[in-house]
Amino acid sequence: MALTETDLTHLRRCVGLAREGLDDGDEPFGSVLVSGAGEVLFEDRNRVGDGDETRHPELEIARWSARLDPAERAAATVYTSGEHCAMCAAAHGWMGLGRIVCAVSTAQLSAWRADWGLPAGPVLPLSVGEVAPGVPVDGPAPELEDEVRALHRRHAERRGAGG
Repeated sequence: MALTETDLTHLRRCVGLAREGLDDGDEPFGSVLVSGAGEVLFEDRNRVGDGDETRHPELEIARWSARLDPAERAAATVYTSGEHCAMCAAAHGWMGLGRIVCAVSTAQLSAWRADWGLPAGPVLPLSVGEVAPGVPVDGPAPELEDEVRALHRRHAERRGAGG
């Protein structure tokens, strides 16, 4: 499915949240939960800087969505600056959330990390489709790739990797 202007608007907010996280010394990821009617219900950014490596915004969205009924969850869309990791994709699938729209894919993020000499993470870099095959995923958004890559490069440079 082609991304709409509405999709890009929400993705730009996700990138803004990712920037806020990076500016606060955290990892550059941001996500927004939007109802089927188009209302922003919840938004967050990575908060792993406190040592809890599970504080991803997509996992927080899945947890928050428990207050919605199953039909509302299924009609909602999760927008995110980067495709869900395996942990977050599993939570998304278990909660029965609807569509995911990502600015960049797991494959893109993995390739950038490898180019910058960063070690592989502790979890396999699986796509959402490999973890939760029934979840529709749209993206990446080429319009936002350079901006998201720059945020991740800045994060990598902070960690002493090349760029």
